[in-house]
Amino acid sequence: MPLENLKSSRRGFLTGAGVLGFAILADGSVSVFNGTAGEAQSQDLGGRDITAWVTISPDNAVTIRYGAAEMGQGVNTSLPMILAEELDADWDTVSVEQVSADPDGVYGNPGFGGMLFAAGSSSLEGYFTYLRQAGAQARHILVSMAATHWGVEPAEVSTSVGHVVHTRTGRRMSYGRVVELPAPVAAVATVTEDQLKPRSEWRIMGTDVPREDIPAKTRGAGLYSIDVDLPEMLHAAQLLAPVEGEEPVGISDAAALAIPGVVQVVRLQNSVAVLAESFAAALAGRDALEVTWTETSPFRNADSAQELDELFEAVDDQTREAVVWESRGDGALSLNRDAAVHSARFTTEHVYHAQMEPLNAVASVDDDGKGAEVWLGTQSQSVSIAIAAAVLDTTPDRIRFHATQMGGAFGRRTVFARDLLRDVLHLSRVAGRPVKLVWTREDDVKNGWLRPATAHRLDAVLDDKGNIMAMRHRIASPSIMQFAFPNRWDPQSQRDLLVMEGAESSEYAVANFQAEQVILPRRSRVSAWRGIGWAPNCYARECFIDEMAEAADSDPVAFRRNLLRDSPRGLGVLNAAVEMSRFGQVPQDRAHGLSFAGYKRTMAAGVAEVSVDENGFIVHKMWAAIDPGIVVHPENYRAQTEGGILFGLSSLLRERTTFTGGVIDQSNFYDYEPLRISEIPEIEIAFVESGVAPSGGGEIGVPMTGAAVANAIRVLTGRTPRNIPFSVVGA
Repeated sequence: MPLENLKSSRRGFLTGAGVLGFAILADGSVSVFNGTAGEAQSQDLGGRDITAWVTISPDNAVTIRYGAAEMGQGVNTSLPMILAEELDADWDTVSVEQVSADPDGVYGNPGFGGMLFAAGSSSLEGYFTYLRQAGAQARHILVSMAATHWGVEPAEVSTSVGHVVHTRTGRRMSYGRVVELPAPVAAVATVTEDQLKPRSEWRIMGTDVPREDIPAKTRGAGLYSIDVDLPEMLHAAQLLAPVEGEEPVGISDAAALAIPGVVQVVRLQNSVAVLAESFAAALAGRDALEVTWTETSPFRNADSAQELDELFEAVDDQTREAVVWESRGDGALSLNRDAAVHSARFTTEHVYHAQMEPLNAVASVDDDGKGAEVWLGTQSQSVSIAIAAAVLDTTPDRIRFHATQMGGAFGRRTVFARDLLRDVLHLSRVAGRPVKLVWTREDDVKNGWLRPATAHRLDAVLDDKGNIMAMRHRIASPSIMQFAFPNRWDPQSQRDLLVMEGAESSEYAVANFQAEQVILPRRSRVSAWRGIGWAPNCYARECFIDEMAEAADSDPVAFRRNLLRDSPRGLGVLNAAVEMSRFGQVPQDRAHGLSFAGYKRTMAAGVAEVSVDENGFIVHKMWAAIDPGIVVHPENYRAQTEGGILFGLSSLLRERTTFTGGVIDQSNFYDYEPLRISEIPEIEIAFVESGVAPSGGGEIGVPMTGAAVANAIRVLTGRTPRNIPFSVVGA
């Protein structure tokens, strides 16, 4: 992203004003301002409001702001590390601050069209170069100011850990002293990518600095929206429609209103809400409601078992129209030749996000009903502000938004605000008081936005040397994009990246290949889940690859090495995983299973060590070799990968959402049971850094896990588990 020359205020700097701030604007130009530490971030420069990425105070305190949402993935540390590295800051003086709004387009993720949006492990990938240039430009400005003060050329001045240094004389000045200088800032030449620090000079990136959010979380001081408590605030509990699409038609609320503390009962579009002085009173009032509902929703006929049957039928029906996602060579045409076609089918069932903090939001609507203050844990500040403005029929500047931390997200806190935020704003406007709306765990489970069920059919033919000559990966699934992101859904192309990503198998040298989707009507609310399409797609493909290796009289390692012959990065992680696990050398009654996987630009290979008995299977150890390009924060990346592997294992063991008559059968963690601590295997992770631009680590653990475990089970039993979850061997 090129940067124009520095733009400074037409009034010049306010000398001695206390802090110095820098911002990279939407057009790529740089603005600088002086201000005082207690002032608002926004400053009027040349008739334009800007918000700084970084401010420096005379006491050497450096504040770095970040735009991505912090949901436990550690971006409140990794993103500031990038800017601090190029700024040559002293990390011990750095504090961080999350951005809640971006009216001037300064902070948005370039990978999400400039929106404040964190999903799909995109934050590190999207912001990396942008933040490096922002930090480098700020450093060059400090150098220029010091050079002017000393009366020397900027080329004679360098920086060292929070100081500017005159190389020839050894004079030093802290950044805090520089910001107090009366000298004006002259234009500073554009910082290009080739002027950024070489990796050999990094002091911060690539190290395990402590995460910024952990101390507050450890003390219980981290702010989540569920913790917000305002004067005169009411608490709200909802009796939600039992089936999607139904509405309340009859409400008997006398018993609810008689409960001490209950203030009001409010009919909403798909629920009835009880407002009370305490959450306990709100829940008691909700339990006392008697509500009749419409019975016209088509989802009353939705049944998860029937949907799986429909998916199977659709994926096998070659006459059924499919949307081509990827096609190379002759596509699937080569499958129609005389060679024997090898085929296999796989399914994955619905899963719930199971984040630890259930959905909640706090809103205080203004007296005129045209503005509000909002506290919300969300993966997108931009989306949430836009929704709030639409609900109140107002402009975004009237929404004073506070982005809070989140107790887990995994895709659950992206577009859910369409409903939850709408409701809390309506309740606050009706009540004339601040309102906190909290879903119970049962509410969250029963109204989950689920990873859709999928059916996969893979077909391939081998040539006379045992190479895959042609392959097709056909997937049947409802569309996530069409439901969850209708504004991004293209009805003409009908390409659904949230279902199909990972199905392209682009690292494999298969000359004739096609991936395609058969889109079925949805039977439930559907959404992205950790690993998105890569998780089910890599599971099905990698199980099939093991079967094809056997058909070719090869072994899983040699067969994949041949497929990855044109992918040095792919071969790198495969070889590393094989070496670190000593693949195939296992204790008695155990087996190794291998999987190659990717997530966007990240590549990985996983190996699982598994045993099987009459009670099912046990995963004793997992090895993972990962090439994310560059690892900015190793310990945190390792933790994210471990978390992804455990997510993947949990979905293999027992996580499954089913529904009957449009109602989700599960209700809490006793019948939607995640992985238990006693079931966690030993995990070993190695990084194989290729040096390409970095990509995130929040997802990659999931796609590599399913097939690695399944392939080990196949070695032990002779049967491939073809349905996730597969707690029953061979299911």
